[in-house]
Amino acid sequence: MAIDSGDTAWVLAATGLVMLMTPALGFFYGGLVRKKNLVSTIVQCMVVFALVSLVWAIVGYTLAFGPNALDGLIGNLHDALLTNVGGAPNAVYSAFIPQLLYFAFQLKFAAITPALIIGAFAERIRFKAMLIFMVGWTVLIYAPIAHWVWGDGGWLRDLGVLDFAGGLVVHTSAGLSAIAAALVIGRRSDVEEAKRAPPNNIPFVILGSALLWFGWFGFNGGSALAANELATSALVDTNLAASAAALSWMLVEWSLQGKPTAVGFAVGAVAGLVAITPASGFVTPGASIVIGIGGGLVAYFVSHWRARTRLDDALDVFACHGAGAIWGVLATGIFATVAINAAGANGLAYGNPHLLLVEAFAIAVVAGFSFAGSYALLKVIGWFTPLRVTPGEEQEGLDLSQHGEVAYGEGPTTSRPPSGSVPTSGSAQA
Repeated sequence: MAIDSGDTAWVLAATGLVMLMTPALGFFYGGLVRKKNLVSTIVQCMVVFALVSLVWAIVGYTLAFGPNALDGLIGNLHDALLTNVGGAPNAVYSAFIPQLLYFAFQLKFAAITPALIIGAFAERIRFKAMLIFMVGWTVLIYAPIAHWVWGDGGWLRDLGVLDFAGGLVVHTSAGLSAIAAALVIGRRSDVEEAKRAPPNNIPFVILGSALLWFGWFGFNGGSALAANELATSALVDTNLAASAAALSWMLVEWSLQGKPTAVGFAVGAVAGLVAITPASGFVTPGASIVIGIGGGLVAYFVSHWRARTRLDDALDVFACHGAGAIWGVLATGIFATVAINAAGANGLAYGNPHLLLVEAFAIAVVAGFSFAGSYALLKVIGWFTPLRVTPGEEQEGLDLSQHGEVAYGEGPTTSRPPSGSVPTSGSAQA
């Protein structure tokens, strides 16, 4: 096996693109929350990225992609601390790029997935509890699912499940975990007021969605792990689905609510990106447009249904990522064709209903495991440390109560230390 410089260059670039998606998510979520929670929302995304980077290197990668153990349920500890991961290719996962690059690429997926869940408990999670949850979730929920679907010998992979870039591993797992988190942590104390509050910074929402769209070319196109026609097909499908979903959300919102909103267009684009993710390496451009339209409509109607329930999934993580991904995985079972990817399979539209059944089964498994595992994990964490801030801290906002900072204007005090001086213990800065 020899390293291909072109493939390596493309996956290096794709790795950088996917890294950009985590701060992009921070701006996307940060713009949607109220002003008093803007800083905390963005920094949660960035801290999760740093935290998962270390967890993934120490144990996450080997559990997901190490040699198979326990009949396809998990990887063993062969690659813990990257002991056996270096510049040489790996025949199983990265035949033409360094295995260390494959680790780095997969790290970006592992980092953004738990960050998606932040939107479910926005404006009320205690920072310490959030950190503990993210470590546990990465090791106990994400790594096993990644091994089942993508790992060599993973039991769902061996069943023939197709998930090109993470519809199951990333978005279904995050979407169902979001429901569990919203249920365990509970509703915001002023949830009705929060529902009426407009996004604090719509330009941030648009910026975040645009950068997510940009980064998603690496997310899906990079998953080909080569600079070839499959990467090109995945990239084109990604753009078409996002465009179709953004416009489908905008048009239905315009028709039913009277005006096409900027936020609706942005959220619709993200829903389309989610929907095409599992299918992007298996379907034609025409099918990607259908998948995108469906993704926008599914996310729109699930979001509005959720708003009428008592579930306080604050930023509609389930509607966008959970429901959107479920549609995308099912659509993979319908529209996949070996004409695009010989390593895949034909779906229902090409005479193979079995693939749709396999994809539906995988949804049930991943959704059930993600929900139950996240629910149990949060309950256990809650025995040792409070999961949410106090009512007073929630009213004050997480920016001040958790970080002592604010997004706009002065901080908790109007006095500042002289330039270059060291603040005394207990002082706060804006």
